[in-house]
Amino acid sequence: MSDAKLILISHHLCPYVQRAAITLVEKGTPFEIRYVDLSAKPDWFLAISPLGKVPLLIVRQDDGVEAVLFESAVICEYLEETQSGAKLHPADPLARARHRGWIEFGSSILSDLWGFETAKDEEIYETKRKALIEKFARVEAELKHGPFFAGEAFSLVDAVFAPIFRYFDVFDTITPTGVFDGLPRVKAWRAELASRQSVRDAVTYDYPERLKAFLLKHDAFLLKHAA
Repeated sequence: MSDAKLILISHHLCPYVQRAAITLVEKGTPFEIRYVDLSAKPDWFLAISPLGKVPLLIVRQDDGVEAVLFESAVICEYLEETQSGAKLHPADPLARARHRGWIEFGSSILSDLWGFETAKDEEIYETKRKALIEKFARVEAELKHGPFFAGEAFSLVDAVFAPIFRYFDVFDTITPTGVFDGLPRVKAWRAELASRQSVRDAVTYDYPERLKAFLLKHDAFLLKHAA
């Protein structure tokens, strides 16, 4: 186990940061979290973030040497390899590779989700909504008995999908989207993840208000659809 001090650089709404935060909590790893305003990125942040994005994980060694990790998948894999606590990847190489594939699939859902939440007209909204429905139908076919993605054990795939479902916890308070209609296993998985402490603690208490403010700022059709 690494004894380095870990500092997670975050943004309040970023789902990729939430993956890392959930992983840290599941591992029982102490960490510090710092938030940045991505609309006015500070110079110190740009100096250490090659892509100008979050999350970043600053790894501060006992000898004072610091390393900066970027990209959520890389950060989560590092934590899996260096921190004690529950294993979040399968031991079997084939199963582990399949999990990595579904992590990438989760990232593709986030791409459609961005288009869905920022859509300014009904046509784009419906196109992205249908894309989300199709992708979650694939997830439904993959899920078995639960309660988590691969059964009884919480995994990095769960850490990836929990922030995706959190969006819909807010969307559902605005207007029905119908994305999970007819997907009972996905619905059960979503509910299980929402109740997990690591998932709940991955955002600040005002996450719903911040997301609604984001929708308003982007003139989201989702809000007009509710009206």
